[in-house]
Amino acid sequence: MFYSDGMLAAPLAPPAACLDDPGSPLCAAEVARGVTRMLLRHGLTAMAEVPLDGGRRADLMAIDARGNLVIVEIKVSRADLLGDGKWTDYLAHCDRFYWALPAGFDLSPLDAAAFLPERTGVIVADRYDAAIVREAHSTPLAAPARKRCTLAFARRAAWRLIAQTDPEADGLAY
Repeated sequence: MFYSDGMLAAPLAPPAACLDDPGSPLCAAEVARGVTRMLLRHGLTAMAEVPLDGGRRADLMAIDARGNLVIVEIKVSRADLLGDGKWTDYLAHCDRFYWALPAGFDLSPLDAAAFLPERTGVIVADRYDAAIVREAHSTPLAAPARKRCTLAFARRAAWRLIAQTDPEADGLAY
């Protein structure tokens, strides 16, 4: 397996939490950790559980030094993957969209037309690392959407930092 930059990837093993209980929140957390580490190596800073306009919430959203936005949707069970009809709403909030799955997950459903394989990328992860199996096509956001999404991302990150030092600050917001 290779990373998108051509470097050889170490073989990934299914996260232990995924072997014990596929579909568990702990399995998803391990996948998120591995993906976040890979994104950092590629110059993207990620944040988990990012609320989006329209009431949706991205599992991971990342931004690079040029302001490009990436959303990663984590799926740890086949039922969750096949039953998710809302994911296309995320495309209006990012330049690139990826599915992230634990190592050992059957990737074949993601080749179906309903999953827009010409647009979406695929990442396979364990708790320590991740590899891009299929690169996502970049579809640049319109300037107003980019500004709105970037400001929302920055404000959410700032609120999370404030909450670490002053958990009572939430009541002070105007």
